[in-house]
Amino acid sequence: MNGLPRRQQNRIMRERRILDAALKVFAETGYSGATMDAVAIEAGLSKPTLYQYFASKEALFSAMMLGERDLMLEFFQHPSGKGMVADLHGFAWDYADTVMRPDLLSLARLIIGEVQRFPEIGRAYQESGPDRLLRGIMDYLEAQRTAGRLAFEDAELAAQDLWGLILSAPRTQALYMPDHPPGRTEIARYLNNGLKVFLKAYSTRPEEDLAKLEALINAHSLQQVEHDD
Repeated sequence: MNGLPRRQQNRIMRERRILDAALKVFAETGYSGATMDAVAIEAGLSKPTLYQYFASKEALFSAMMLGERDLMLEFFQHPSGKGMVADLHGFAWDYADTVMRPDLLSLARLIIGEVQRFPEIGRAYQESGPDRLLRGIMDYLEAQRTAGRLAFEDAELAAQDLWGLILSAPRTQALYMPDHPPGRTEIARYLNNGLKVFLKAYSTRPEEDLAKLEALINAHSLQQVEHDD
């Protein structure tokens, strides 16, 4: 960002501030309860200034969800250069660190509670977040299939398998038991096992890839121990 003109830097920083404020407001009040006034106040901006960036609450919500999606897709959109297994492992932890955040879990709970009365909220959430994230995963997996590293017939099913295997159970627990969220050790248990199952099912060189994954798991565990100390 340092190479950008100051005016452009300021605009990017202000937009980030707006999106952070929007997530807080949406997570606390739900989609139907959120207002542009509340977001402007939370962001420390005037309402006219907010409308210079986002023309409507719908546009603001979509931009907020797209930003979270881009964060989770970083390893797929900009591969690490360390290979497919490292990319999958990196994505899995980025995904976990994002969707298990208390603010995003709160937002998901509120949306679940509102979709019966306001189905358009569910559609907006699905289209801006999960659907676009799924498309990004599919694109990456299809590229790996073309390179001969994965074998599957249906890219969507393969992507859904990866998605579901790494975090479905602990995220469901966190959604419905907010007073008892799983810790990182428990998340790692599901995440690591899910990646192993995925590679056993889809890798064209499962033994080699499982050995690489085991090395990454051990390195990540060591880093976590050092961080905790």
